[in-house]
Amino acid sequence: MPCHIIALANQKGGVGKTTTAINLAACLAERRQRVLLIDLDPQANSTSGLGLQPSPGCSVYEALLGHGKLADKVQPTAMEHLFLIPSEVDLAGAEVDIARLDRYLHRFKEALDPLLATTTFDVVLVDCPPSLGILTMNALTAVQSVIIPLQCEYYALEGLSVITRLISQIRDSGANPTLDIEGIVLTMYDGRTNLAQQVVEEVRKHFGDKVYHAAIPRNIRISEAPSHGKPIILYDEKSSGAEAYRALAKEFLKQKKEEAISVTLPEPVPSSPASAPPSPPVDASTCPPG
Repeated sequence: MPCHIIALANQKGGVGKTTTAINLAACLAERRQRVLLIDLDPQANSTSGLGLQPSPGCSVYEALLGHGKLADKVQPTAMEHLFLIPSEVDLAGAEVDIARLDRYLHRFKEALDPLLATTTFDVVLVDCPPSLGILTMNALTAVQSVIIPLQCEYYALEGLSVITRLISQIRDSGANPTLDIEGIVLTMYDGRTNLAQQVVEEVRKHFGDKVYHAAIPRNIRISEAPSHGKPIILYDEKSSGAEAYRALAKEFLKQKKEEAISVTLPEPVPSSPASAPPSPPVDASTCPPG
């Protein structure tokens, strides 16, 4: 399969965006996918959640300004097949610095393209900040699609309309004409509550197959894992949270495989209308005299 470059974005904080970035990346790596997770959030939670410490110069910051290469920032993690470009607090300054540069919406794409041209990954996941600032817009300009984590609460629905509108604006502006929603992940799901059921029904009604069937439950083990610097499948592989993220990774890969098959299938050749059978030869002796 070709490399899939996907942002995880939602301007609303606390919806499980970084948790999903870490654990989806880990579960894909467990399935022997070569995964690169790029922490584009100055809070650096994806970095610490995988057991690495933010340090000056470790992030995409310099590459966004045109100095240095992203390839030099890639670090291995505790999981085979999973790699990380960490974040740092100084990345917050990029919002101001990038805005002064030419083609400021394309700085991340221009830094990412040389890395992908020289290094092979199956999946690149970009953990965006919980805002709609320049860093998030740079990510949406560079990726192919967006996964939107959605907390199963009423106000999350309002936030969903905001991020989907931004995706449409970036696509329609020509900054990224093929940008699309990859999928919506329902997080902090509690099937015992009517509200969670109502949110799921509402989202599925509007987005249909874009909503993943695998929903991430409220699970204390998922909440504990980042403090130990581990994805949930390393912290407690038997937990319901681990099972849910494994199901999400499986569903993600199945969709990608189906998409690849649909692209490679030849277009059906329209059948030509059946031609009328040739008329039998006329026996001149049976024709009436003229």
